[in-house]
Order: sequence, then structure tokens, then C-alpha cells
Amino acid sequence: MSSGVLAGKRIAILAASGVEQVELVRPREAVRAAGADTVLLSVADGTRDGRIQAMNSDIEPADTFAVDALVGEVSVDDFDGLILPGGTVNPDTLRRDDEAVAFVRDFVTAGKPLGAICHAPWTLIEAGVVRGRTLTSWPSIRTDLRNAGAVVVDEETVTDDGLVTSRSPDDLPAFCAKIIEEFARDRHRM
Repeated sequence: MSSGVLAGKRIAILAASGVEQVELVRPREAVRAAGADTVLLSVADGTRDGRIQAMNSDIEPADTFAVDALVGEVSVDDFDGLILPGGTVNPDTLRRDDEAVAFVRDFVTAGKPLGAICHAPWTLIEAGVVRGRTLTSWPSIRTDLRNAGAVVVDEETVTDDGLVTSRSPDDLPAFCAKIIEEFARDRHRM
């Protein structure tokens, strides 16, 4: 049995091919080091032979990662937290998948903590969960967030009732610390 502030917690990471490698690996390592078990979820369109292709800076192929399950095979009830890494292609793929969008929507509706970095808030927009929330993101999608009703700020990490967002890989140390803090919080479910 692992020890740490996230011992006994199960954290989902939802990603597709095109995910920014460092935004997948560093948060996963951080929550594991804090004691959590992680499950890499994807969508059928975002995998090849059960693996996703990560990228460096959106254009250089990096490593591939084995997917533990497709998002349509699991339930929000199976997890205590959700990480949405960025990269440009990854959230663009996820936001076109009805099961991924529903999973993200249900996660936020259930009041469970979620961390989204860089371009990942595109999936939050598609899930219809940003209106009235304060978020940050990669600069090029901030207009999309505003148009969807979010309050957008340019800060390293922003937390709005369990929803943690960050701007870029440069913010990963603060992002990882904040998602661990939010995932460790006891939340009363409705």
C-alpha cells in the first residue's frame, strides 16, 4: 500500500495522440509520488494499437504510452480526480468525442477535482462547464474561453471550486502542486 496525501485515490488521465508529453508525464509522476494510482484513458479515435503518441512542442514525436481503458468503458464514479493534459491535437481530438466530452462534463457536475493545462480547456469548453468559472490557459485559446462565458486570467495556476487550470509546461511545478492539493481534499458528493 502506498503512502502519501493521495494514498487510496484513483486519478484518471484523459488523453489522445498528440498529447504534449511533459504535460502527461510530469502530473502523472507527481500524483503517483503522492500515493495515487493513475489510469490512462483515451478515445478510440485517439489511439493506435492501444497506445497514444505523445509529442514534444506539438511537432516532434516523442514516446508512446499504453492506454489502460477507453473513456466509454469507465465511470466517473471510478475516480477521485481527473487530469487533462494539453498539446494542440490532443484536446482537439477529445472535444470531438461524445464519450470524452460527457465524461468531462459529468466529472465537473459531480464536483470532483479536475486539472487542465495549456490547450486542455478546449475540452472543458465543449463540455459546457466553463461559464462563470475563472480559468487560465495557453494564450491562443483564451478568446474561446471568454466566448464560452469564462472569466480568463493570465496566472500560473488558477483554482475555481476544484477546477485547476494552468497556462503552459512552464507552469508544471505549480500545476502539479495544486492538483495534488485539490485531489487530496475531501469533497462531499451530491
